Amino acid sequence: MYKFKGKEYPCCASLTMGIIGGKWKTVILFHLSDGALRYNALRKLMPSVTERTLSLQLKNLEEDGILLRKVYTSKPPLKVEYSLTEFGKTLVPLIQSIAAWGNFAASRSA
Repeated sequence: MYKFKGKEYPCCASLTMGIIGGKWKTVILFHLSDGALRYNALRKLMPSVTERTLSLQLKNLEEDGILLRKVYTSKPPLKVEYSLTEFGKTLVPLIQSIAAWGNFAASRSA
């Protein structure tokens, strides 16, 4: 058994997928792998995700220590920026491999 943030997983692959699995988390990580982005920039890059879903996924990734949420309050309007933590940056090679495999799979079905 593997434990992470109070949850138990039957194997290491299950733990990884528990953290980054789902339809949107890998997409978020893919877009943030090049650097920090504001919330609205992420929304524009992912037009088919609902605001609620995006907010929940960002919150989950933040709670797992993958994302850093920085709020700028020095002057209106409020600005929120998301970036990968050092722990989150360790996922970049994995996300790049997933993206490369997606490109490969898409080219085979064309």
